[in-house]
Amino acid sequence: MPDAMPPLRVSLIALPEGAISTLHGLYDVLSAFELLAGFDAAIPTAPPFRVEIVGAAAGPVRLASGLTAHAHRGIADVAETDIVIVPSVVLPAGGWQPGRYPELVEWLARAHARGAHLCSACSGVFLLAETGLFDGRDATVHWAYASAFHSVFPDVRLFPERALVAAGERSELVTSGASMSWHDLVLYLIARHVGPTAAQAMAKFFALQWHRDGLGPYVVFEGRRDHGDAAVLAAQDWLEKHYPVAAPVEEMVRRSGIAERTFKRRFTEATGLAPLPYVQQLRVAEAKRRLERTREAVDEIGWRVGYEDPAFFRRLFKRITGVSPAGYRRQFQIPLFDADGPRRR
Repeated sequence: MPDAMPPLRVSLIALPEGAISTLHGLYDVLSAFELLAGFDAAIPTAPPFRVEIVGAAAGPVRLASGLTAHAHRGIADVAETDIVIVPSVVLPAGGWQPGRYPELVEWLARAHARGAHLCSACSGVFLLAETGLFDGRDATVHWAYASAFHSVFPDVRLFPERALVAAGERSELVTSGASMSWHDLVLYLIARHVGPTAAQAMAKFFALQWHRDGLGPYVVFEGRRDHGDAAVLAAQDWLEKHYPVAAPVEEMVRRSGIAERTFKRRFTEATGLAPLPYVQQLRVAEAKRRLERTREAVDEIGWRVGYEDPAFFRRLFKRITGVSPAGYRRQFQIPLFDADGPRRR
């Protein structure tokens, strides 16, 4: 971006449900250009963004952790902005309650109509979705909140395994997935509006991470159980302990006493997955736990979860998670910094 161009106006939204780490992390990175201009020639000498925290009103905002952020301005004082970012929020026990912030939702819709990009980090998309602008479009959210999001906003096409989604006619509706994928969001914004080399330089300085393999490796599989089909629920309960057995689908059908075609149809309708993919998800979930927490060989883990063919297990694992078993272990197993283990005091 040429230095002569005016900086893009960025509005970071502070909500009582907001996470301070995401809010201030985004603020720090997007505000750091002037301080880091000498670090790399790719970083422009003039700040490309003018960042401010915006709330329902100016002043202190007590966030979900109990810590306080300071809103520079209230939405009534922000008539024009170029980029709006809703950082991650912590859902209360009752889930997201639409309609709590009608003035803010109206302001977001007006900002979009005037050309602003609307972005969310993690669960911030709950607020953005209230505008209706994401209906019929792709988005992502923290995988743990996917079911809760779908129940409130069923018209949004959700892909929690993706780290970043840019939708809309101008790719102006940008969502990032679980927690630390705000790194992907901030680097995307820098690459898009400043340049890829600037994004690379900022990533190196802050040790920001691109989730190039998506968020599939992070997703914890939880089969849907709120469907009300007792026969399917009984089959799910049995599978929780017996997924490694040979021919588990045939055994489920036998135990149910239901015709095979009928059982498979009911299972798919109830859980959202056909029986065999459901079994595969359970097996890979256990394999992930063993890769994280044991030193067992990959082939041994594949055998323990039900696969005698090591090559098939490796292919299946990569198809579901996006990475190989060995790559998953490198990414998620805690390094042994102290070979003697934890010391008791």
